[in-house]
Amino acid sequence: MRFASLGSGSEGNGLLVEAAGASSGRAFRVLVDCGFGLREAERRLARLGCEPASLDGILVTHEHGDHVGGVFRLARAHGIPVYLTSGTLRATPSAAGCASLVREIDSHRGFELPGLRVEPFPVPHDACEPVQYVLDDGHARLGVLTDIGHPTAHLPAALSRLTALVLETNHDAALLAGSDYPVALKRRIAGRYGHLENGDSARVLASLDRSRLRCVVAAHLSRQNNRADLAREALAPVLGWRAEDVHVADQDDGLHWIEG
Repeated sequence: MRFASLGSGSEGNGLLVEAAGASSGRAFRVLVDCGFGLREAERRLARLGCEPASLDGILVTHEHGDHVGGVFRLARAHGIPVYLTSGTLRATPSAAGCASLVREIDSHRGFELPGLRVEPFPVPHDACEPVQYVLDDGHARLGVLTDIGHPTAHLPAALSRLTALVLETNHDAALLAGSDYPVALKRRIAGRYGHLENGDSARVLASLDRSRLRCVVAAHLSRQNNRADLAREALAPVLGWRAEDVHVADQDDGLHWIEG
């Protein structure tokens, strides 16, 4: 398995995952979220050497525009199935008229795709039925954990035996407190249904079995309220790694292919 980021942050998210196909002899590709317009999504996919028509599915985490805003435009243009919870579907007006592409999933039940097992799990976030995902090809196991307001007791089980983890490090508490954001927005971001602060992300990481973990990506960084060096410095000590060994998914440039 390998994965790459189209871009990560409040202006748009997309994570491309590729696994060996079960019997087709070709790679099986899924996109986790697409918060970019059609042309921009196509441009970012091309940067990674991926034709949109080669996508076998889009997994949606929740209905916020930076995650679902471009999903159904991309799906309609290229006939791509979309996997999402019923709550997310109800909260996504752009899904109207796309019934043939919709595949509703249970937030507590895994399912099989060719060469890839998908394990959704629910998270606390200010959305209707948000999930995150673990993707397992039988050899590598990739966890995706962004857009979660606070660590929950079920995370160690949901994120067990990972070889790679894409982990939200949305903001630094001091930078957010000193920002010019309205008070209500600060409270939402830092609240129990908002986004993870660097220290919380480190605590999530510390709670996991890291015995197989060989790659960690800091993701969904706020342009205004975090920096790549702060995110790396928060996560690296938990791993016993150098700060530069922690990858960062950038809003503009994403992250090029990494083996999971």
